[in-house]
Amino acid sequence: MISQYQPEHVAIEQVFVNINPKSTLLLGQARGAAICAAIMSNLVVAEYTALQVKQAVVGNGHAKKDQVQKMVMRLLNLTNYPTADAADALACAICHAHGGLGLGKILTTGYRMKRGRLV
Repeated sequence: MISQYQPEHVAIEQVFVNINPKSTLLLGQARGAAICAAIMSNLVVAEYTALQVKQAVVGNGHAKKDQVQKMVMRLLNLTNYPTADAADALACAICHAHGGLGLGKILTTGYRMKRGRLV
């Protein structure tokens, strides 16, 4: 994927300890493979917590998955709701664009804030 799409940045969510240890282990392995591939391609990896990602996208670090999906759809002007996994990945990229790249409010232009959330 890296050689095909030639990304300039890699943003990944940090692992959290899940209730199911098997799921946590599998997630850690997939995450490790992605990080290794990025580093082997001389890309810098930015890591964000789930709290940081949700805060950047929804304005609430404790937002629910459907809220993240709705905001990703709205911010990226998508015609359909992304799947939960796709929304998480896109939200991580949005978080990186907001904070990691210092782009500020590029993706939020035209929206207003209400109680710390985009509306």
